[in-house]
Amino acid sequence: MIETQALTKRFGRVTAVNGVDLEVRPGDRYGLLGPNGSGKTTVLRMLLGLVYATSGTIEVLGQPIPRRAARVLPQIGALVEGPAGYPHLPGRTNLRLIDAAGPSGPWRDGGPGRDFAFWRRGSRRDRRHRVEQALERVGLAGIDSRPLKAYSLGMRQRLGLAAALLRAPRLLVLDEPTNGLDPRGIREIRDLLAELNAAGTTVLLSSHLLGEVDALCTRVGVMDRGRLVVQDELDALRAPTGRVLVVSPDAGRAAALLDGRVEQRDGDRLTVVHPDPAQLNAMLTAEGLRVAELAPQRRSLEEVVLEATSASADRMDLPVAEQPFAGPAATDPAPTDQAGDRA
Repeated sequence: MIETQALTKRFGRVTAVNGVDLEVRPGDRYGLLGPNGSGKTTVLRMLLGLVYATSGTIEVLGQPIPRRAARVLPQIGALVEGPAGYPHLPGRTNLRLIDAAGPSGPWRDGGPGRDFAFWRRGSRRDRRHRVEQALERVGLAGIDSRPLKAYSLGMRQRLGLAAALLRAPRLLVLDEPTNGLDPRGIREIRDLLAELNAAGTTVLLSSHLLGEVDALCTRVGVMDRGRLVVQDELDALRAPTGRVLVVSPDAGRAAALLDGRVEQRDGDRLTVVHPDPAQLNAMLTAEGLRVAELAPQRRSLEEVVLEATSASADRMDLPVAEQPFAGPAATDPAPTDQAGDRA
C-alpha cells in the first residue's frame, strides 16, 4: 500500500527526514509516533506529493510518487496539518466546493497502457448525497449555516475528516485526526476509523495520543530526529517482559516461597520474574496461598516510545556549560567577609 526506501528530505542544512523505510500494508491501521519535530508530518506530506523528497523513493498504491500522483491521489483521503476552507462560508458549502473541484464518481482503473484513472460522471444529486453522508459519518449532519470561522477546533477537525471521506478512499492519511475533540468525540472518530478499516480502507495516522494509537492501531512506527527507529506489529512491541504481577492477601508468604524471584514488592502486590504465569499460579495455589490477581507484565506503548526516542526537537535547553549558576550547594562552606563572619 505504501513503501518508501531511504526517504530523505533536507531543508537547507536541516535534515528533517533521514533514510526512512516505511511500510504500510493493505488493511493496516498504522500509527506513526514520535516527538515534536521528529519528521512525521514531513513524511506524510511527501507521501501525498505536497513536498518533494531530496532523495529516496516513494510508492503508494503501487505507483511512484510524485510522478503518478494524479493517478493515486483521487484514491486517497487526507487530513494533514489541520483542515482548510473558506472561513466566510458554511461547512456544508465548503464540502460541496471541495467535492465539485474533483471527479464525481467512484474510481475506476484506466486499463492496460493508460497512465491515468478516470471517474464515472455523476449527477448533482449524487454529489449532494456524498456530502450529506460524509457529514453524518463524522457527526455534523445537523450543522447550521454559521461560517467556518465560527466553528470550534473540534468541529473543524470533523469537517476536515468529512472532506477526506467524500469519495470512499482506499487509503486514509491523517495527521492528528482527533486534535481538539473531547473524549466522547475521540471515541466516535476511533470507532469510525475502525469501521472504515474493517470495510477495506487502510489507515495511516500520526498522533501524540498514545492511548488512541494503542486502542486503534495494529502496526506502529516510531520516528526520532528524522529517522524511523521502530517499526513492528503492536502486539510484538508489547510482548510479555518475563515478569508477572501477582496480587495476593498472602503476599508475605508468597515472597518467602518465591525467594530470589520477587523483583519488587508493594504491599500485597509482587512483581515476580517467571516465564510461565499459569505455572506460577499453580505453584502458589498448591501451597494454599490466595491469589487475587495474576497477569503477565507487558511493555506499554509509552515505554516503547520513550525508550526509542530522545527529547523533543522543540526543546531549547542550554548546554551544560551554559547552565545558569544556582548558588552554592548545601554542602559548600558559606562565604565569609574579611572578618570571618557569615555574609
